[in-house]
Amino acid sequence: MTTCDEIEADKPSEQPGLIRLVLFFVMQGVAVILVGFAALFLSFEPVWSAEHLPANYLKPGDARSGSLLIKNEEGYADASRLGIDVDLTVSGPTVRARVTQIFRNPTTDWVEAIYVYPLPSGGAVDTLKMVIGDRVVVGDIKERQQAKIIYEQAKQNGQKAALTEQERPNIFTNSVANIGPGETVLVQIEYQEPVAQSGNEFSLRVPMVVAPRYNPAPVVQSVDFRADGGGWGSAKSDPVPDRNRISPDVLDPATNAPVNPTRITVRLQAGFPLGEIKSHHHAIKTEKADANTSNIRLAEGPVPADRDFELTWKPVAEKAPSVGLFRERVGDSDYLLAFVTPPSVEQAQQKPLPREVIFVIDNSGSMGGVSIIQAKASLIYALGRLQPNDRFNVIRFDHTMDVLFPSAVPADGEHIGRATSFVGGLQANGGTEMVPAMRAALSDNAGDANYVRQVIFLTDGAIGNEQQLFETINALRGRSRIFMVGIGSAPNTYLMTRAAELGRGTFTYIGSVEQVEERMRGLFAKLENPAVTNLTAKFSHAATDITPVAIPDVYRDEPLVLAAKLDKLAGSVEIKGRIGDRPWVVTLPLANAAEGKGLSKLWARRKIADAEVARTTRQASPDDADRTILALALEHQLVTRLTSLVAVDKTPSRPEGEPLKVAELPINLPAGWDFEKVFGERPRAPVTPTERRANADEARVQIAALKRVQPVATQAPSTVTLPRTATDAELKMIAGVILLTFSLILLVFNRHRRQMSLR
Repeated sequence: MTTCDEIEADKPSEQPGLIRLVLFFVMQGVAVILVGFAALFLSFEPVWSAEHLPANYLKPGDARSGSLLIKNEEGYADASRLGIDVDLTVSGPTVRARVTQIFRNPTTDWVEAIYVYPLPSGGAVDTLKMVIGDRVVVGDIKERQQAKIIYEQAKQNGQKAALTEQERPNIFTNSVANIGPGETVLVQIEYQEPVAQSGNEFSLRVPMVVAPRYNPAPVVQSVDFRADGGGWGSAKSDPVPDRNRISPDVLDPATNAPVNPTRITVRLQAGFPLGEIKSHHHAIKTEKADANTSNIRLAEGPVPADRDFELTWKPVAEKAPSVGLFRERVGDSDYLLAFVTPPSVEQAQQKPLPREVIFVIDNSGSMGGVSIIQAKASLIYALGRLQPNDRFNVIRFDHTMDVLFPSAVPADGEHIGRATSFVGGLQANGGTEMVPAMRAALSDNAGDANYVRQVIFLTDGAIGNEQQLFETINALRGRSRIFMVGIGSAPNTYLMTRAAELGRGTFTYIGSVEQVEERMRGLFAKLENPAVTNLTAKFSHAATDITPVAIPDVYRDEPLVLAAKLDKLAGSVEIKGRIGDRPWVVTLPLANAAEGKGLSKLWARRKIADAEVARTTRQASPDDADRTILALALEHQLVTRLTSLVAVDKTPSRPEGEPLKVAELPINLPAGWDFEKVFGERPRAPVTPTERRANADEARVQIAALKRVQPVATQAPSTVTLPRTATDAELKMIAGVILLTFSLILLVFNRHRRQMSLR
């Protein structure tokens, strides 16, 4: 039996081991705490007063959420955009959009802000307003060079001025001159566009970021010094002569918070009882005003401008209206907009012809990230839809190109298996040389009339040499029909729609992996069923100017959309065509047309597009096409390739002798893109990006005031809040915890020494 004295005698010998164990765990805990504190301290940055900051005080990585940077010769300066407000009103078949861009200059310099942004390729831009304090300046349409001269002269004179220019039908540039220190300037544009329809679904899209474009390098042909003394060679022109105007700086999301926070509001007046309303890429909040009307806004407030906004709606009934007829009276003319969806009729008597399908997939660097996953999933789905009597081939391209088989092969298990493995192994990298791939796809060596030839082209369309692609399609399409599939968060819809139009096919947009099966199923419904061909439209009593002049074929579930200018609204219009081997005809009495809005603008915009197509297809000379475009643009007050909107404040504001700095404003990388795949490997270790959300507090603007185009406060904030900082109280708490920890260590150590001395 052990006595108390024995226990007491044993304690000194057991305590050193126990103390060492306690010390071990304490020291480990302290080490972890210290490492955590060290990491925390490294992440802290001080809060600086704006008055202590130089004009150019930010590196790109320092930008806070919802900020916009101004680039100048010394680097970047903070130029927080207080918000972009997109206000959309859907009135039956048309959308009226108002886009307000808010530029704030927190620096001590006078600046000129230049910002490149996207709009729908079918939109008719007709209004520009500039708001400075309590003054509203309304813009005028001028010929492009004249507008530029007016703007440059105003800039030189120290007057505030705004200039809206079209770089492509879906890319625009706003320039705002003489924004003073601490000033805010609002630039507001408006456009009109038609609602899109496919089967039972209506939709609109708002492009929100210009995706970086691949611009092929200029190719110069060397001089041919021949023995016969000819001695002259021609130099090929730059395929993208305006490359600098469509290539704004793009911020690396790994080192920059998102910029350009955007607020979107939609007033949806469908004209019929509404069923499902869906936003495919943004969370929304819907408030139903009545059976036909709903108000939609973003559920989480402002979002970064880094992906397209897509809204779709369906009627509450099982089937959407198949016919729509709308009119607008402007001046001495009536303008008509007609939507007619032909019935779905299965081809009778004879079996449909087998198909030769050429798949083309873009695996260039811009397809990196989520886009290549979407493209590969879409193509593999399409391969699975081929029938045994079809034949096919697969072409992949970046700045190089591979054709899987020497020629089209039967769609049997072996060949589809090889193609599936080929597609599954593709990686995104390199440039985007689209023209050679399109040329290869349209190469029709067999020319077998027993096969319907279809080209399915999957890409984001991120190139600057669109015109070269259009000319290639026009020259080589032959019997092929081209079906463009737009991939990713910000596809080049201008390229897609025009290429499909020239190729007598359709454009399908896939913005997420979740949409692949649904959208590809819809595309194959078009491919596998007869199109409506040989379409004509004849007005019984009115003299008309109709667009499109050559009515394209219409595929299953697609409406035929006609716009016309009439000398009188009388009689009817008869539309004829063939669905497969059957004749089809429908007659619309014009007296039944409902009132529409902005139809004259839509007619003019479509006539301008007709003139551009005629220029590409050489049905009109460049000079004749340009004269047509200019006359239409000036008459209907539209921004085009040849016309711009310019607004000038009469009152000079920049003092004479004060320098003006050019501020080119950067944009976000489209969501899902891989920065390094597009711009090359970073010269630094990559940083894990945080969730790319705009800061609602910093993006909040007085929306009601903006929509009324009322004056806004121009007072710049007195402080600039940089990323997460430690307050004085937090620092004191941290120091206290560290001191307490060391005190505990010393206490244990001293007690251990006393016990050892007692031994």
